[in-house]
Amino acid sequence: MKLLDAYEKDTLELANRMVMAPMTRSRAGKGNVPTELNATYYQQRASAGLIVTEASQVSEQGVGYPWTPGIHSQPQVEGWRKVTDAVHGAGGVIFLQLFHGGRISHPDFHDGDLPVAPSAIKPEGQVFTPEGMKDFVTPRALEASEIPSIYEQFALAAENARNAGFDGVEIHAANGYLPNQFLCDGTNQRNDDYGGSVAKRCRFVLELTESVIQAWTGDRVGIRLSPSGLFNSMSHSDPIETFDYLVERLNAYQLAYLHVMEPLMPVDDFPQYLTEVTAHYRKRFSGTLITNGGYDRESGNHAVETGIADLVSYGNLFLANPDLPKRFVSNASLNVADEATFYGGDEKGYTDYPFL
Repeated sequence: MKLLDAYEKDTLELANRMVMAPMTRSRAGKGNVPTELNATYYQQRASAGLIVTEASQVSEQGVGYPWTPGIHSQPQVEGWRKVTDAVHGAGGVIFLQLFHGGRISHPDFHDGDLPVAPSAIKPEGQVFTPEGMKDFVTPRALEASEIPSIYEQFALAAENARNAGFDGVEIHAANGYLPNQFLCDGTNQRNDDYGGSVAKRCRFVLELTESVIQAWTGDRVGIRLSPSGLFNSMSHSDPIETFDYLVERLNAYQLAYLHVMEPLMPVDDFPQYLTEVTAHYRKRFSGTLITNGGYDRESGNHAVETGIADLVSYGNLFLANPDLPKRFVSNASLNVADEATFYGGDEKGYTDYPFL
C-alpha cells in the first residue's frame, strides 16, 4: 500500500504516510505541564509517520479547555521534552500544535476575565470546564493594538517548541478557534484592517504565520484549516473565496505542509461550503498536503494512490490503536475507541489500549 510507503520532502522524512491527528485529551499535569503519562501515550504511537500533538495553548489567554498542555512556560517546555525524547527514542517524528481558543473558552479559565475574539459574538452551545459544561459567554473584541502581542505569543511558543525538541509546529487555524474566527465573516465583523474584505479577514492568519516562520523556518511550520467547518458555531457566507485566497498566499511561505479537514458535520444545507475539501486544495496548494476526515485503511490509501493527498491523518483510530500502521500492514482487526474516556482521567482509555 502506498499509504505505508516512506515520504520525503524538504525536511520531512517520514517512515510512512500515516499521521496521528491532533486530539485534545485533557490529561496534562499541574500547571498544564505534560507528564510521564503523556510521554508514554505519544511514545506508544511513534510508528506513525508523523505525530501532531494535541492543541497546546500559546498563553494563559489561549486556554480553552481544562487540563490541556501549554507551551508558554519553562516547566511546560521541560515536560514536552520528556515527550519528544520518548518519541524520538522510538524512531518517531513529532510536531506540536500551537493553539489559542479565542471565544471558545470561559471566564473560569481566565480569573473571571472574558475570552477574546475578533468580534463580541457569543458562540452557541456550551464549553467543557473543570466544573462541567457551562454556557458560552459573549467574548471581548480584541483591540487592534493587542493583535501584535498574540503574534508574539505564537512566535515564542514556536521557539519553546524548538527548545523542547520538536521537529516542527502546526498552527491551529481550524475548528472555530481564534485564527479561524478571524477568517470567517460569521465571527469577524470588524471594520478595521482585520475585518471586512477577504484580504483583511485573512490578514491575521497570514501575519501570524509570518511571525511563527520568523521564530522557525517555514519548512518546520505546518498549518491546519477547516474550510467547510461548522464546528464551534462557525458560519461563513463566502468560504471558498476566503480559503482560496488564503491558501494561494500560503504557497509563498514554503510551509512544511497544509493540513485540511473534510467536513466534520454535514454541509448539505449550506451550498456555499465544499463537500470535497482536499481535492479542491490539491489543485491550489503546491506543497505537502495532509487530509483528515473519517478515513479508514482503504479510503486513506485511495487518497494517497490517486494523489489527492500526500499524507492522511487519523484521529480515533490512532487513539485506540497505538500500533495502527502495523495493523494496516496485515489488515488486522482494530480496537474500538471508548468515547467515555476521551477527555480527562488517567491511563484508562489513554495508554491501556492493547497492541497486536
